[in-house]
Amino acid sequence: MSGVTDPYQPIERQLRITRACIAVLAEFRNPVYIVTKNRLITRDADLLSDLAGRAAASVMLSFSTLDSGLSRVLEPRTSTPQRRLEAIESLAAAGVPVGVFVAPVIPGLTDHEVPAIVAAAARRGAGFAMCHLVRLPRGVAALFEEWLDLHAPDRKSKVLNRIRETRGGTLDDPRFWKRVRGEGEFAGQISGLFEMACRKNGIRTECPVLSTASFRRPPRQRLLWEDAEGRL
Repeated sequence: MSGVTDPYQPIERQLRITRACIAVLAEFRNPVYIVTKNRLITRDADLLSDLAGRAAASVMLSFSTLDSGLSRVLEPRTSTPQRRLEAIESLAAAGVPVGVFVAPVIPGLTDHEVPAIVAAAARRGAGFAMCHLVRLPRGVAALFEEWLDLHAPDRKSKVLNRIRETRGGTLDDPRFWKRVRGEGEFAGQISGLFEMACRKNGIRTECPVLSTASFRRPPRQRLLWEDAEGRL
C-alpha cells in the first residue's frame, strides 16, 4: 500500500478507509507492505501486529529530512520527523517489522542527512532500510523548480545540477531501477553513504520476505463484495 500516494492522509482520521482495507487483509491473512509518512499508522497496530504474527505485514516510515522546519515546507500535512520516529518505536514494540525509507533523497539539499536518518531510525527499532533518489517526472519537474524558487532560491542551481548529474544530464530518467537509484559518481556516493550507515547501525538493506502460508478464504457469506444472493 502507498506505492504512489500515502494511505494515511489527514482525512483518514475521520474516514478510516485505510483501516477498513487493512481489516480485510487481516481477515484473509493477506500479506501487506505499507509505506507512510504519518504517525497515524500506529492506530492500526492491532491489525498489523496480528498479520505480523503470521509473517504477513511490514511497515516503512518514510523520511526526506529530520529538519522539522524543512519538513513543513517540503512534505506538508505529514507527521513531523520526530513523530515518525515515535511511530517506528511504537510499531517495533507491537511486534511489527518496521524499517526506514530514506526518500526522496534530494541531491544538494537533503543527501547529507542520509546517515543521520538511518541512525535515528535504527535507535528507535528500525530493522531494515531503503533509499531512493528524488524523481521529477513530467510536470513534477516544473512544480519542483517553483518550490525551489520559493523555499530555497539560493540552492536552486546546485540542486538541479546535482539531480542532472545523477540522471544523465536530465531531471528525470524513467528507466526501471535507474529512476530511483540514479547513475554516475554522485549517485554512487549517495548509495555508498546509505550502505555504510546501514552497516554501522546494524540494519538490513532488504525488506522482510512476507509469507502467504496463513492465507485463508472466509466462508462465502462473509465475502464483503457479494450481495445476499451471492452475486459479485
